[in-house]
Amino acid sequence: MPKLGFGLMRLPRLADGKTIDIEQCEAMTDAFLDAGMRYFDTAYVYEGSEEATRRFLVGRHPRESFYLADKVNASPWAAKSADEAKRELAVSLERTGAGYFDFYLLHALGSRNIGYYEDYGIWEFAARAKEQGLVRHVGFSFHDRPDVLDQILTRHPEAEFVQLQLNYGDWESPSVCSRENYEVACAHGKPVVVMEPVKGGLLANPPQQVQDILHATNPDASIASWAVRFVASLENVMVVLSGMSNVEQMADNLSYMREFTPLSAVEQDAVEHASKALAAIDQIPCTGCHYCTGGCPQEIDIPSVFSAYNRYLVYGDLAGAKRNYESAVDKHGKASDCVRCLQCEGACPQGIPITSWLEKAAAVLE
Repeated sequence: MPKLGFGLMRLPRLADGKTIDIEQCEAMTDAFLDAGMRYFDTAYVYEGSEEATRRFLVGRHPRESFYLADKVNASPWAAKSADEAKRELAVSLERTGAGYFDFYLLHALGSRNIGYYEDYGIWEFAARAKEQGLVRHVGFSFHDRPDVLDQILTRHPEAEFVQLQLNYGDWESPSVCSRENYEVACAHGKPVVVMEPVKGGLLANPPQQVQDILHATNPDASIASWAVRFVASLENVMVVLSGMSNVEQMADNLSYMREFTPLSAVEQDAVEHASKALAAIDQIPCTGCHYCTGGCPQEIDIPSVFSAYNRYLVYGDLAGAKRNYESAVDKHGKASDCVRCLQCEGACPQGIPITSWLEKAAAVLE
């Protein structure tokens, strides 16, 4: 399988910031397939993504010309009952018009929600869907510690693959545990699909000291290419999902992934130094997935607030951070509006103490 996958969570939007830019998605999809790539990844909870996928991919290209991955989410913020969680497959098939999913994932498993997938019988439901030909391969995506991953894979050896957050910024992170989780998957003999290879975009534009380390080794390589190639070079990685948001990002990724070459020893050393430089900078590990925002009673655009605050933390740009913050709260709640209901923290796959960071952001940016 070609190493590059098209993650469909961060699709390009029109000027209103909400409507998916179908025309640009079509151009990106055509370029992706023309380059020999095949793997597309969406999910029931990616707002508008499944419907858009039907328009720019499924309705325009032969079904056998691509692989499509989708996901079922049984967490309380996405499904209120077993029946509701199981209905997601039929809804996803209807939205996409795909007929079947090549890869079907139990979505964002971790210690806080694995009980729902067990109690609701989602593992058994996915197995029956495979028997019925509605899905071809069953796996799961994961956000937690390696001991939890080991428990899941030990209990469910039927899982055919696992999707992990792997990137050089989180490789030795004590919270994300990229390296350790990867090693657990390898120990269980499970191929890995990589998500967040550029850490929500941070590794496409990291602090200058990180960029300097990489440019010193190869001044011609794009900064994002280091992140994608780092995880694509791992032996047990099946495909690397890149959440490309415009044709320029697609062109850049294809420029080095069309004929992929693993990192050399010198390049591996440069990435290791870059990872250490990045780890020394305090920042909020938000990837911008927006899982936290759907149930916020104050309608706070939490990822945008965090992006603005990270601009201050990472780059020291207080004026720019305040401008970004003003834009983030223009039509949404302010960080100080938080009522500490904690629904956001229950939904966050990164386990971020969101309410505490909102307080810090408010103190600096308001």
